[in-house]
Amino acid sequence: MILASGNAGKIREIEAIFSALGVAIMPQGALDIESPEETGETFIENALLKARHAAAVSGLPAIADDSGICVDALHGRPGVWSARYAGDDATDVENVDRLLEEMATVPEGKRDAGFHCAAVLVFPDTSKAPLVVEAVWRGEIAQGRVGAGGFGYDPVFLDKNAGKTGAQMSRHEKNEVSHRGKAFRELRQRVRGLE
Repeated sequence: MILASGNAGKIREIEAIFSALGVAIMPQGALDIESPEETGETFIENALLKARHAAAVSGLPAIADDSGICVDALHGRPGVWSARYAGDDATDVENVDRLLEEMATVPEGKRDAGFHCAAVLVFPDTSKAPLVVEAVWRGEIAQGRVGAGGFGYDPVFLDKNAGKTGAQMSRHEKNEVSHRGKAFRELRQRVRGLE
């Protein structure tokens, strides 16, 4: 299957989840497939855009996700714009800086947030309906960065049950509780059902 992503962190996480299936996951970059522009207004729309593009170009089944962080105090922002919150070519550092700046005056107890993920499997035969799953990882925005692992907003996303940010967790710990881990485990189960 083609993985419609160029994000190295996502690729590692998804490969680890799918390794048990014995399915070869090939990042789209291995076939020089570029990501399409994400013009959807929801996580599902963007995930489908990416997977449909990769499936059409490669002729192989394609999996993709779209995910982001939705902060309650910011009325759900950054949401689908998480990867480009500080601008179209923003780095993870710049996006996190903008989020922390906007959250500077939000007190403890009002910093709840959720990482959302839509994961899809699209077939090159467009008569087959795509598989679509969604999952959420609830937590809160920390006052500052904590931890050196993960990527994206992980250093400022605190899992209250674990008492750790996503950046303090091992890959295994994070995959057990994260939005992407939950969504792709469910997608893996749905793929098993097709066999």
